[in-house]
Amino acid sequence: MLLEFTVGNFLSFKDKKTFSLEAGGISELKNNVVKEGKYNVLRSAVIYGANSSGKSNFISALDFMVNTIKNSSKLNSTDKLNAKPFLLSTETENKPSFFEILLTDLNKRYRYGFEVDNNKVISEWLYVLNDNSKKEIIYFTRSIDGIGVADIFDEAKGLENKTRDNGLFLPLVDQFNSDVAKTIMQNISNLYVRSGLEHRDSVFATNMMCDNDKDREILNTFIRKLDLGFENFSLENIEGLAFGNRIKTLHNVYDSKGSVISNYEFKLSDQESSGTNKIFDLSGFVLLSIQLGLVLIIDELDSKLHPILTQEIIKLFNNPETNPKNAQLIFTTHDTNLLGANLFRRDQIWFTEKDEFEATDMYSLLEFKDEDGKTIRKDRSFEADYIRGRYGAIPYISNFEGV
Repeated sequence: MLLEFTVGNFLSFKDKKTFSLEAGGISELKNNVVKEGKYNVLRSAVIYGANSSGKSNFISALDFMVNTIKNSSKLNSTDKLNAKPFLLSTETENKPSFFEILLTDLNKRYRYGFEVDNNKVISEWLYVLNDNSKKEIIYFTRSIDGIGVADIFDEAKGLENKTRDNGLFLPLVDQFNSDVAKTIMQNISNLYVRSGLEHRDSVFATNMMCDNDKDREILNTFIRKLDLGFENFSLENIEGLAFGNRIKTLHNVYDSKGSVISNYEFKLSDQESSGTNKIFDLSGFVLLSIQLGLVLIIDELDSKLHPILTQEIIKLFNNPETNPKNAQLIFTTHDTNLLGANLFRRDQIWFTEKDEFEATDMYSLLEFKDEDGKTIRKDRSFEADYIRGRYGAIPYISNFEGV
């Protein structure tokens, strides 16, 4: 499971900021927490903030780290890494971007990270903490001067000189069947970053869920529950079409007495609303994530969705009965209704806000202190407080006088 992610000097993040899914020592909504070894881990988290505050940049940073790891072995020696440092400070514009992730798996915690500029990897490291220990074990560290591999990571020895300047060491070790590298790479591959503003992968997601009758019925049941105005859907195989299939929704046709006499097929992409298209896109990924125990990260989850539909998706992840494999959901939103729906603990609610230098700050509601230096009580009206600006992270609208 994902425990922490830290980013620094990337897009609007000037200083290092850490987003944590480790549950705090609070008592509310205990079902939203799962025990993973010695850690209490949150099943979901929501991120609020004004437009241009850094919410999407946080998602982009996590996506950048995931894709850099996944694609490292595919790069040529001359390929650029596309690092995007914070450009509004002379302190950072020529320095590397920082990324670190903490994962828990099989009673171990893995802390893996790297620093990169556009041309090369500046540093890289891996530390492992066993469940019965308080001290991390160094597996390898890397700097401009070279890579140092600990004896415990014996399978990685001899590969130091095979690592390109613009390539990561860990993915290279994975190519040589290291169990440790395989575990981390598998956890990284379980992180799915999606955009809530697009629905271009609707058929892809649906195809993934329709490989067998059981999964298809799960998807069908979920979509019917959302009452989108049609009774069923079908897949039409189109030769030459990307992913091979086109989705059609089946609507009832009624006679003058209100009796169903037939069905009419609508093409999803042409005749259904953008909200319905988004539901099809997300539903496949949501249900697959829950079935396989993945981490689903969505920017603007609420876009084009009714608040009740958004709440239903969140409930699927927060409920241990519908989420037995402990999938996790992280998303950004502007939907303040969610704050008043008793869906989240204080440690699940996060905010982004720009400082006076246009750099993003990031903090959770559990960390937030009011003007008296006190933490926010669990019985506060989070939605009302947020709208009033009590927690920051809202737009500042200056007075405007028309000409």
